[in-house]
Amino acid sequence: MTPRFDAIGLVVSDMAASVAFYRRLGFAFPEGSESEGHTEAQLHGGLRLLLDTETVVRSFHPGWEAPSGGSRAALALRCDSPAEVDAVYEEMVTAGHHGELKPWDAFWGQRYATLHDPDGNGVDLFAPLPSAQ
Repeated sequence: MTPRFDAIGLVVSDMAASVAFYRRLGFAFPEGSESEGHTEAQLHGGLRLLLDTETVVRSFHPGWEAPSGGSRAALALRCDSPAEVDAVYEEMVTAGHHGELKPWDAFWGQRYATLHDPDGNGVDLFAPLPSAQ
């Protein structure tokens, strides 16, 4: 038996806000997901992004509590170019989402920025810089 990586799961406090955020970034959640307790988006390579409301999680894990003091995990989304990092970041912030770290040229050779989803989870945007390719 060998377990294999299959999905990334996030617990969300507001399903509609989370679905809207991730749809804006290109994740294809089924129509009607906004009012569900659980939804999934298929990712490239066969992985899935799973969203579950706090209510659903507490239905099978009554003692579950939301973490406090910040998140230790982030999703990282590769963009096609440094200009796309800037454009996606600007689009998301203009739409009212939290921009945690404005785009910058990182010393490790990437254009890099960080957004927060509605629950404060980090969503990093990156693209290799031309000099690093």
